[in-house]
Amino acid sequence: MTTFELSPEERLSAGDLIATFAERTSAIGPNPCDWPGLTFYRFVEPAAPQWDDVSSLSRCIVVQGRKCVTVDGAAYHYDPFSYLILNRTMRFQAEILEASVEKPFLSLVLQIDPTIVRRISADMLDRSTTVFRGAGPERPEPARVSPLDQNLLGAALRFVKAVGRGSDRRVLAPIYLQEVVYRILQAEQCERLIAAAAAEIDRNPVSDVISYLDSRIDEPVTVAELAEHVSMSPSAFAHMFRDVTGMSPYQFFKRMRLDRARVLLVEEHLTASETSRRVGYTSLSHFINEFKRHFGVTPRAYAESQRNSVAFNITRSTSPE
Repeated sequence: MTTFELSPEERLSAGDLIATFAERTSAIGPNPCDWPGLTFYRFVEPAAPQWDDVSSLSRCIVVQGRKCVTVDGAAYHYDPFSYLILNRTMRFQAEILEASVEKPFLSLVLQIDPTIVRRISADMLDRSTTVFRGAGPERPEPARVSPLDQNLLGAALRFVKAVGRGSDRRVLAPIYLQEVVYRILQAEQCERLIAAAAAEIDRNPVSDVISYLDSRIDEPVTVAELAEHVSMSPSAFAHMFRDVTGMSPYQFFKRMRLDRARVLLVEEHLTASETSRRVGYTSLSHFINEFKRHFGVTPRAYAESQRNSVAFNITRSTSPE
């Protein structure tokens, strides 16, 4: 097993990041931020795989603990010495491998506007030779784990700190975000990331459709309606949607509804009947069957297990030694 040694400067930046992340993660699980597309995470024990999604090119870093993300059957492991790039809109499974009350798992997911990648890469390269359509492979690999170096670590620290302060968030955070993207482009194979950004720009209709579905989670929606929303034929839309997300629009919407149901059961303490209506099911038995098929337990059993787990973690973290 390889042993990594951090320099004093790297230890300082890593320690600052851990302290900053700890301040931003008051709750177990996801902690949304005022900055669009930025979410911090905290877990105090390993967590089984859960479905999640991103709607754009994303960078994921862990400052404490270990995580595994599975995309299209391929597993990507990363930790404080590495970071994960998700190259497109996608759904994936995320598993927390290492976390404890004493050393909680701390991470962030930052969704990056692909136009920023395109603009910065144009400044880095000769504009006359920068090609955004067709650069690199036609379909970039969906994800990649890369080493986290001191330059990228420092850029991330500056960005995260700026996001937490009012005037800094308005003035400095956009500048530091560009530095983060610049450092990623330096560290990665530039052409591959440019290709991913270009593909993401081309596929923006899918992001638009996901937002449309999210706002109509409790309504019946057809493929024809979604295709009309993005001015495409139903067959062309269905083919494009499956190519980007790996599943049909119907399958994707069903998973969105079930994931929303999971949140409503745990965070809003709704009954299965109330939850089924809130996510668009007209039959309670159908909802229960679909939920059990997806999560392995009934809605009631899932809610009880999650509440008991949270209560147990709070008791452990607040009880005296």
